[in-house]
Amino acid sequence: MRRVSTTSAARPAGSPAPGADGPPRGTGAHEDVASLRARLVGRTPTDVLRGWVGPLLVTALAAVLRLVDLGEPRRLVFDETYYVKQAYSFLVAGYELSWPEGADEAFAAGTPSPLEEADFPVHPPVGKWVLALGQLVLGQDSSAGWRLGAAVAGTLSVLLLARIARRLFSSTLLGVVAGLLLAVDGQHLVHSRTGLLDVFVMFWVLAAFGALLLDRDASRARLARVVAARGPGGARLGGLGPWLLVRHWRLVAAVCLGLAVGTKWSGLYAFAALGLLSVLWDAGARRAAGVRHWFAGGVLQDGVPAAFGMLLVALGTYLATWAGWFASTGAHLRQYAAERPDFLPWLPDGLASLWRYHQDVYGFHVGLSTPHPYEASPESWLVQGRPTSFFYEDPTLGVDGCAVSACSRAITALGNPVVWWGGALAVVVLLGVWALRRDWRAGAVLAPLAGLYLPWFLYPERTVYTFYSVAFAPYVVLALTMLLGMVLGPPSAPAGRRRWGAAVAGAVVVAAVLAAAFFWPVWTAQVIPTDQWRWRMWLSSWI
Repeated sequence: MRRVSTTSAARPAGSPAPGADGPPRGTGAHEDVASLRARLVGRTPTDVLRGWVGPLLVTALAAVLRLVDLGEPRRLVFDETYYVKQAYSFLVAGYELSWPEGADEAFAAGTPSPLEEADFPVHPPVGKWVLALGQLVLGQDSSAGWRLGAAVAGTLSVLLLARIARRLFSSTLLGVVAGLLLAVDGQHLVHSRTGLLDVFVMFWVLAAFGALLLDRDASRARLARVVAARGPGGARLGGLGPWLLVRHWRLVAAVCLGLAVGTKWSGLYAFAALGLLSVLWDAGARRAAGVRHWFAGGVLQDGVPAAFGMLLVALGTYLATWAGWFASTGAHLRQYAAERPDFLPWLPDGLASLWRYHQDVYGFHVGLSTPHPYEASPESWLVQGRPTSFFYEDPTLGVDGCAVSACSRAITALGNPVVWWGGALAVVVLLGVWALRRDWRAGAVLAPLAGLYLPWFLYPERTVYTFYSVAFAPYVVLALTMLLGMVLGPPSAPAGRRRWGAAVAGAVVVAAVLAAAFFWPVWTAQVIPTDQWRWRMWLSSWI
């Protein structure tokens, strides 16, 4: 097979997608392994050095943006009051402890004093354990330590996305573009610099998505070897095609999804979306390989093992994240079943108590409807219609470096308008590309986006916020990147088309970087004159 480097652009929507699951060709004659693999897997970038250097450079930029002045402000902001203090409780007791009123000031001053009684936390432990590790490394009295875990997860997710986009679009250039757009997105940046949990949901789901992409390539290569080895008609043996069984990258994805659910339950919907996507990829691979009953084979021989394997691994991972709770005696509801022998007597006391705990958590989440000035309905999230204020102060002349009569210092979870508005348009385009041309790349981007976004519409009475959208920010970026690749065109396009496409795509990227520079002060608690702060907030509502 001729090796082709595709480092400059992705194919436009009108051309065959790499590894497309189109109608099988040559099923009446024997295909060798190389040609069958090329048809099932598609082209992959071959520029190994540039494929790592480019993503690592944008990751270095992301690290600088996320780590510089990470400790500012030196106080708990927004929901850090819950998660950072609960994380410290893990270091003290292994589970969440209650805190007295007014504990934030003492905590920030380095004199934490949690109560001895257990708290009732409404989110699983994973994200809080990561925040606890940051405090373990830099100290509880370090505000940078409170946020270090989030900064590391946010930075690594830029590297993950750049590599994922490189494989997805067969282009190192587009991989770097995707990484850069995520690095300068305000929603992602603010969460990477704040001790909240949503950035960890984003990270683990993105890692699972990358693992499933690797599984797609590996399983299709195995399918090509097996089918080619059987000779003409071998793919039809039994009508369903061969068994592939153990899929290591799929199990890695299951572990990552178990950790996502172990951070926030919204990861469950991502598990369903990505699991379904993976099985559809398998069915498409069997169809492309010439398997007669390709859909049944995909469901029975790939889907059923995937369902059992992924569910068991993800469930085991999720339960393991509760190790601190299981090992304790005083955690919330830990002794519930032991004190009530008639409650789920067929389960061990620990599992029965955890089930009761989960019933309470579910009731809390579905019943959460307290009005809040920053709440925003999900239909506005893609355009960042109502940003969430994490922190605001108004220092006067001579305070905190304020050089005018009135200043503002704010952290506002506002996505980069170029990325999100352009991404919203791109999502609409990708829906058409997937529906009309069945481009697998469009479906790959849309599936996790749907799994992390659409379920929020099921709870219209619940109090929700735009900052939840950080979980699907990578897929908004991927949608915009794919659209830019379509505008740029393939390397074989006429020179005029390529120049025009490069100018448009380059302008979008430059505009995103300039927008990041403009909104940087309100993403990172910089002290600026209040009229400048108001101007930025006004402009954000009209872009």
